[in-house]
Amino acid sequence: MSILAVGSIAFDTIKTPFGEANDIVGGALTHFSVSASFFTDVNLVGVVGDDFGEEQMRVFAGRPIDLAGVERAAGKTFRWGGEYSHNLNNRETLFTELNVFESYRPSLPESHKNPDIVYLGNIHPGLQLEVINQVESRRLVGLDSMNLWIETTPDDLRQVLRHVDVLKLDDSEVRQLSGQYNLRKAAASIGEMGPAMLVATRGAHGSLLFNGQDVFAAPTYPLEVDEVDPTGAGDSFAGGFFGYLAQNPVIDDAVLRRAAVFGNVMGSFCVEDFGTRRLQRLQWDEILERFHKVKELTHFEDLET
Repeated sequence: MSILAVGSIAFDTIKTPFGEANDIVGGALTHFSVSASFFTDVNLVGVVGDDFGEEQMRVFAGRPIDLAGVERAAGKTFRWGGEYSHNLNNRETLFTELNVFESYRPSLPESHKNPDIVYLGNIHPGLQLEVINQVESRRLVGLDSMNLWIETTPDDLRQVLRHVDVLKLDDSEVRQLSGQYNLRKAAASIGEMGPAMLVATRGAHGSLLFNGQDVFAAPTYPLEVDEVDPTGAGDSFAGGFFGYLAQNPVIDDAVLRRAAVFGNVMGSFCVEDFGTRRLQRLQWDEILERFHKVKELTHFEDLET
């Protein structure tokens, strides 16, 4: 089982009340792939500049991550900078420099055209559709998007959503895309656009999984340490969620619910340090331990009848 993942690889500069980090390796594809690599093989499709050297590539080293689909272009790698307020829910973008990502067109190696799962990271929906059109077979397609594409390219987004099985958005984006404030109504509305399943992430409040009439609220883990940097938490969630799905030949309600919990677990580890630093020193035993602790958080005995 494997995942084909497309998205951005970047240098991030991040400021939070707990410190700052300059020019660390980031981007949606980076967070997703490091997270998903704990569960399955990941084939990356993306682009970096000639300033992205061996030191930066070590983020992916020693993991089941195939870099054959990562192109190297002349110029600088995509760069992003942001600053968070004290509650870490409010973020100001300080700069966005697309660089080599501006003219990038994804091209799949032959070895990547028959994945088990396709994950389309948060890039222009036209590029997401180009990737789908290059894939020859797949079991499931997952997609992430954002308010920018909902606002500026609604027609392109709706076109690609017709080919998507699982849509992952944060709860504000779910409301924006659907035009519905109530999340159950919003999920039903989005289902009419194509995706059979919706995952609405809610930051420190966990996530909601909608699969037809089945609704599951997955809690997040209450950290013993300060949340240092929320950048990439949603992408790390996606890595845990889709990575766990890739392990399972049959995807039923029980598998989906466990996937949502694994997604929350991976997101909770991500925020404990800047960039992918916490994920890079993470061990599988820690993941399982936190998974079981989350289960204990919500376990209770039914009423006696």
